[in-house]
Amino acid sequence: MCGRFNVVSTPGLQALLDGLGVDLQLPEPIYNIAPTESVGLLRGNEHGEVRLSSARWWLTPSWSKEVSQKYAMFNARSEGLTKSPAFRKPFASQRGIVPMSSFIEWRGSKGDKQPWLISNEDSALAVAALWDLWSAVADSDSQDKPLLSCTLVTTAAAEPFKPWHSRMPVMLSAGDRERWLDNGTPIASDDPLFEPRLREPLRLAPVAKSAGNSRNKNPDSMQPAGEWATLPAGDK
Repeated sequence: MCGRFNVVSTPGLQALLDGLGVDLQLPEPIYNIAPTESVGLLRGNEHGEVRLSSARWWLTPSWSKEVSQKYAMFNARSEGLTKSPAFRKPFASQRGIVPMSSFIEWRGSKGDKQPWLISNEDSALAVAALWDLWSAVADSDSQDKPLLSCTLVTTAAAEPFKPWHSRMPVMLSAGDRERWLDNGTPIASDDPLFEPRLREPLRLAPVAKSAGNSRNKNPDSMQPAGEWATLPAGDK
């Protein structure tokens, strides 16, 4: 599960972009990004170049009659990528990456859940995404421009992550990023990158409960409110 995240220009996140050949200085920090908001989406082209575009975080399939939030489309379960009509084509040929410095997950009992800030040592995560381009039907009166939208791919949680959630975003290692962006090369639904394991240690810290309000973009709400914990790499 991944329902909120932050994009803060850290040396690690800038190095992530540089490593993919993206010549871009990140803009001002954006905190507590929520589904349906605009996010930065990395996409490769036929020339092997990677570009950053703005996309709506809630996939609208190209064949949809309208833009809708009827079904939850901000996450895509890796187990269903080849089965779901909404994800099958994007998984085959429209894969992207959403770069982020951290994401937020909630832990605790219903009504008393504590938000936790989650990242790695470099505060630079490359989360696997799928994208699609939607246009209003030709005979409609809509003058809307084509809508680029995306969804974040999730997998079963690694054992150390399970106290926070049963799902986690697919966080691509440096060696998997270019392969994921190469839409000319198929990726199998049982590829090892979907395995429920941490490819690097994660750092976690509780933050203010005010982070639960998606309208709260105050950076102070993302400051650790307790000690950092570390989850080791691996699946145990």
